[in-house]
Amino acid sequence: MTVLVVGASGATGSKLVEQLLIQNHTVKVIVRSPEKLPESWKTNDNLKIIGASILELTDIEMRDIVSDCDAVASCLGHNLTFKGIYGQPRKLVTDATRRLCNAIQSNNQKRPTKFVLMNTTGNRNRDLNESISFAQKCVIGLLRLLLPPHVDNEKAADYLRTQIGQNNESIDWVAVRPDGLINEDNVSNYEIYPSPTRSAIFNAGKVSRINVGHFMASLINDDHLWTKWKGQMPVIYSKSHQN
Repeated sequence: MTVLVVGASGATGSKLVEQLLIQNHTVKVIVRSPEKLPESWKTNDNLKIIGASILELTDIEMRDIVSDCDAVASCLGHNLTFKGIYGQPRKLVTDATRRLCNAIQSNNQKRPTKFVLMNTTGNRNRDLNESISFAQKCVIGLLRLLLPPHVDNEKAADYLRTQIGQNNESIDWVAVRPDGLINEDNVSNYEIYPSPTRSAIFNAGKVSRINVGHFMASLINDDHLWTKWKGQMPVIYSKSHQN
């Protein structure tokens, strides 16, 4: 299977790439600074590195990159700096999702391409009746006003829900919602739920980036798991951090 990963140089995206390589997939990555990638990536025959800024690729270049891909995964996010949060591009995740989906659809593949988006528990799945407290609604409202990356995450998932939908001939999708991300070296036990089981604002859980990468890779690799979560926004928590 050939998988394209965008956001591959990030803390979670790099874990996803490593998990896909462990599963012996052929992986393509689009990164702005290939020289910063691990040496083991540069010498791996199963990894193709494309040095580019994803939003600066032409439509033809994008279509060519995804033409042989069975799956596309986005771990894009905004750097936690003033420029990263408030500078351009403010709609990085949404615009990349839209352009990748457009490229996939323009290729008219015989079977749907899997699209996996890393999202956040701070974003509700509006296809479900996910209730949150009034206090959390107020905080989320403030986040929308003050933090452009939060709006970007919401709009990216909404694009998949409303524009791609549940019956698209070219794309099947899953939006994975991790709670508080932490760093750990090894995959551990984790739990997946259709919706958050705790408040993302006032009682957030934790999940390791490697567990998120493992789950996203498993979705791509395991058709049974994919069928279970297709068109949904599953929430992931590390089991050892849920007390």
